Amino acid sequence: MAAAALSLTVALLAAALMGMAIQRGATCMVAAVDEAVTLRRYGRAAALAEAALWVGGLVAMLALLGWFDPALARVAVSGTTVAGGVLLGLGAWINRACVFGAVARIGSGQWAWLATPVGFFLGCLVPLPAIGRLPPAKLDALPAAAIAVLFAAFLAWRLLETRAAPSALAHWWHPHRATLLIALTFVATMLTAGMWAYTDALAALARSMNGVDPRLALRGAMVLALLGGAVLGGWIAGVLRWQPLRPSAVLRCLAGGALMGVGALLVPGSNDGLIMLGLPLLLPHAWVAVATMAATIAGAIGLTRILHGSAVA
Repeated sequence: MAAAALSLTVALLAAALMGMAIQRGATCMVAAVDEAVTLRRYGRAAALAEAALWVGGLVAMLALLGWFDPALARVAVSGTTVAGGVLLGLGAWINRACVFGAVARIGSGQWAWLATPVGFFLGCLVPLPAIGRLPPAKLDALPAAAIAVLFAAFLAWRLLETRAAPSALAHWWHPHRATLLIALTFVATMLTAGMWAYTDALAALARSMNGVDPRLALRGAMVLALLGGAVLGGWIAGVLRWQPLRPSAVLRCLAGGALMGVGALLVPGSNDGLIMLGLPLLLPHAWVAVATMAATIAGAIGLTRILHGSAVA
């Protein structure tokens, strides 16, 4: 009983800290692609990649030490994977934020983005044929060792960088490096609550309409802790402002969230789990889906710029 209570406490605390870090780092696939396309800068994309490397490295090290044995969900890459990536990208662009970015906006008091998780849930209710999953795979020793070595080298570089910083706390709480706290809390939730991402929790809630998920209550509580942590992070940073709800913004977020929900069913998986776990652990369907999502967002941004330019001309 005491161990279960401790696991619950750690899972909820990790989810809340993840929300604070997401709000601080303003981690968002849409913002990262927009920065790359518009400004030819890649800071946000690098922060996402670094967070993914931390998750993959920590999971690989824990697996090599025998402390964690992840069963990796595998899906055959197909046209469905690409279609899901397109819908994830299109939904994120319409929403003006991916699922991470929506949490950051909620933490800043932009309450219209509360419609995003609602829309995602509604999208997960769409009846679609079951995606053919392959048998779960174990993390092989050779790739795990390669990931762990790369992670160890990167960690050593970061620690040396921290030693040279005037303030270690300020250094790690920089918006770029706050994404690393997302990675640490992501792994903490995996160790205490199993494979978890907040979009997975919403998808599980949708699936519970046809069956009982024994972890549903915990997953729901972790989603609330995540959002509560984001709001707390916005309040601490002094950026939490009450912003009036506009019906058009709510409808846009609802529609964007719904498209991302359908896309997540098709892949299956959304960009939080795909980026944080699928990419560093070299799952082919995650790489295809994320690449398609990024290309769709870039295409939508480019087309919008062309159309706006034509309108001005």
